[in-house]
Amino acid sequence: MTPRTGGGDGAADASDTSATGREQTRRRIIEAAVGLLERGGRDAVTTRAVAEAAGLQPPAIYRLFGDKDGLLEAVAEHGFATFLAAKHVDPDPRDPIEDLKAGWDLAVEFGLANPALYALMYSGPARPASAAFELGMEILMGRVRRLAVGGWLRVDEELAAQIIHATARGAVLTWLSQPEDRRDPALLTTLREAMVAAVTNREPAVRDAGPAGAARTLRATLPEQTSLSGAEQRLLREWLDRLAADG
Repeated sequence: MTPRTGGGDGAADASDTSATGREQTRRRIIEAAVGLLERGGRDAVTTRAVAEAAGLQPPAIYRLFGDKDGLLEAVAEHGFATFLAAKHVDPDPRDPIEDLKAGWDLAVEFGLANPALYALMYSGPARPASAAFELGMEILMGRVRRLAVGGWLRVDEELAAQIIHATARGAVLTWLSQPEDRRDPALLTTLREAMVAAVTNREPAVRDAGPAGAARTLRATLPEQTSLSGAEQRLLREWLDRLAADG
């Protein structure tokens, strides 16, 4: 029998090469669009201008992105991915409040350094949340969860995340909307401190981290609880005693 020559591998290699070339072209177009966006704003990002900047013909954009809106969505996703890559994640920060501030500052600094891109990311038409945006929100929720576990959080976790995200976004868009001679750095500092005051306590409500510490704290305040019946309070106290004993 004549041995097979492995032609299938050649077809696979050709397919991989084609996919790599397609991705490189896609990246080239997005980078060209970002450059035009930063230099001339959203109106400068036309398919003809992007194609010329990327050294391609306009049909290449339609093949890869569908239309201009598809291209802008890809540029926004690129922005979220770039921001995500800049984030530093400390799974066990020494000071969760300072970690929160640092994360907020990073988000604001990214927006101020990339004004046109940031405006596209957050001021464009409603679009499905990007994968990079979702990962970024997971990092934020991780920060919020650490605050909650440490007894620092004064509001619900979901509400805290919304406040943190909204104040950073609002700070950037408000700053960028002001004439340069009216941009006061105190605005950013004041908004950050207002955010911290809105979502955290001055002192941790739980002195000892973990379920046992939280149980001791809740048990200590239980006599002030009036929304539970006597039987419910007794049952809850029994559960808290078990959790506290574990620590």
